[in-house]
Amino acid sequence: MTQINVTVDGVSYVDDVEPRLLLVHYLRDVLGKTGTPIGCDTSNCGACTVLMDGVSVKSCSVLAVQADGTEITTIEGLANGEWHPLQKAFHEEHALQCGYCTPGMILASADLLRDNPNPTDEQIREGLEGNLCRCTGYEHIVRAVRRAAQAGAGQ
Repeated sequence: MTQINVTVDGVSYVDDVEPRLLLVHYLRDVLGKTGTPIGCDTSNCGACTVLMDGVSVKSCSVLAVQADGTEITTIEGLANGEWHPLQKAFHEEHALQCGYCTPGMILASADLLRDNPNPTDEQIREGLEGNLCRCTGYEHIVRAVRRAAQAGAGQ
């Protein structure tokens, strides 16, 4: 077992974990952060995307021990008492159908807008290319990210 100290959604945790435990399983099974779905377990779909020190990572491809000393933001921690502008924009633009990819899409979008607060539609599509949606056709997702950018989500 290896001891890790990690801050998740603003709360510090110290836990002993197996060195092979994936971050997605630590978040879900140890901390109860079930808003982070397990998608493909191969890092292809991006459903499990979280922010690690503000950068989007696919939590199925990161070991929990690699998160030691970092700050993780999950979809549950993105809102601060009210919906984050990205969550609101996804709702207003109907940018989800089944919702399985939505947490990963929103967190990848947060990273994108942090780096580029006013992206073009092409830049949005490129920024989200590692996150798959099997339901929407992406147009509503692009509109939602654009709306969130206009609302200042990246600042």
